[in-house]
Amino acid sequence: MAMIEVSVVPVGTKTASLSRYVAQAVQLLDAEKGIKYELTAMGTIIEGDLTQLLEVAGKMHRAAFTEGVLRVGTNIKIDERRDKPSTIAGKVASVQKKLRE
Repeated sequence: MAMIEVSVVPVGTKTASLSRYVAQAVQLLDAEKGIKYELTAMGTIIEGDLTQLLEVAGKMHRAAFTEGVLRVGTNIKIDERRDKPSTIAGKVASVQKKLRE
């Protein structure tokens, strides 16, 4: 299982607010089967099969163009472990455990 963090940034929008584009991207995620995601203030973390994650990240990137945006910058970070299962919740729990020690 893999995780990616995706941040889609439309450039040249009429206002400084990007929340409508973020909402559009989250709607795409809701329609996907077999992936989990966590919306954060600076991006969206998605977990699932890496091939599927990269495909959905491409959909998120292209979605802004459907709103008339002429330029989109997308940042993607990938975290893939092969030695043991890794999840969003598991990574957070690991840090929280260390904070309690």
